[in-house]
Amino acid sequence: MNENILTPSQVSQYIKGFMDRDRLLSGLLVRGELSNYKMYPSGHHYFTLKDGEGALRCVMFRSDAQSLRFRPENGMQVTAAGRVTVFPRDGQYQLYCVRLTPEGVGDLYLAFEQLKEKLAREGLFDLSRKRALPRFPESIALITSPAGAAVRDMIRILGARWPMARIKVLPVRVQGEGAAQEIAAAIQWANWQQAADLIITGRGGGSMEDLWAFNEECVARAIFQSEIPVISAVGHEPDVCISDFVADLRAATPSNAAELAVPDQGEISAALEGCRGRLTGEAAHLLGGYRRELDRLARSRAMTDPAAYFKEKRLFLDYQSGRLAHGLERSLSGRRERLSKLAAALDAMSPLKVLGRGYTIAQGEEGKILSSVRDTALGNTIHLRLSDGELGCRVEKIRGGKKR
Repeated sequence: MNENILTPSQVSQYIKGFMDRDRLLSGLLVRGELSNYKMYPSGHHYFTLKDGEGALRCVMFRSDAQSLRFRPENGMQVTAAGRVTVFPRDGQYQLYCVRLTPEGVGDLYLAFEQLKEKLAREGLFDLSRKRALPRFPESIALITSPAGAAVRDMIRILGARWPMARIKVLPVRVQGEGAAQEIAAAIQWANWQQAADLIITGRGGGSMEDLWAFNEECVARAIFQSEIPVISAVGHEPDVCISDFVADLRAATPSNAAELAVPDQGEISAALEGCRGRLTGEAAHLLGGYRRELDRLARSRAMTDPAAYFKEKRLFLDYQSGRLAHGLERSLSGRRERLSKLAAALDAMSPLKVLGRGYTIAQGEEGKILSSVRDTALGNTIHLRLSDGELGCRVEKIRGGKKR
């Protein structure tokens, strides 16, 4: 009996060929729960799909993983599309996944919610960081498709409302592969060149897939890092993109963005006309008041008879001079009278008056007034002051007091 002896690799190759020829295994859809999900630096994704009774090893190569719109996480229910075959090196079969779809919601919606939650945690949506739009922008950059109706509508509305602004169209693709990178690069270039005072980026309406470029993380971060204020104008009123949350202002449509970006020259003109009318009326009112005041002054006596003013002042000066002289005279008279009274009182108290009535003042040799017999001694010389002179005397006798 001849036995076929095979190597392990031959066995694996035989089983692989057998499985590759099976139509069912070549186009499977497998629903299960993600487990052990890992993404390697090579870009390949490895994970396991499991249910309550079994598990299936899976791999998703980098080329297929790049099309993922959402971030797979362990525990998530998904449906994987691919083929099952054997990996000859270790002889184990696995699912080679080409497409992964979350259960319950679409992959685009899930990717949208995941990125929205991530950027909100990082603060890209905070109202405190949003910048005010310039009131009268001198230049506006439109980052959009150059061939769409949206750019024509914006140019038409901007030209009608505020023709003073310079419009710069930075042409980009707004859908398809690479569109998000072009939009982000245009925003960065506008900032690097300081190309405008305001940026409007967006496009007309479409499906969620058509608008997806404005849900990409690179566009959101370019808007966040822009030093120039950004208006996001994507789709129609119900459409909401990640760029709307990050931008400084969200417009319902591109046409609405043009209306929000600039003032209406008609409204500004009407407002200026109203200001001019109010200023003219106020100026006329002020001038009328000044004219009446000037007429009053022209009819005043100071203008009709200038010398009268000086005459009145001269009369007033004479009157004041008379009052001053009269006041000084009264003051001096009173002071003279008081001086006379004080002089009379002082004269009455003068010792000379006493001497005139027969009294004398005795003084010792040194001029000290003698008030007691004890202030001198026998033989001393004393001086007697009379009303009309002095006498020099020698003490020969002392009566009263105590002799020394």
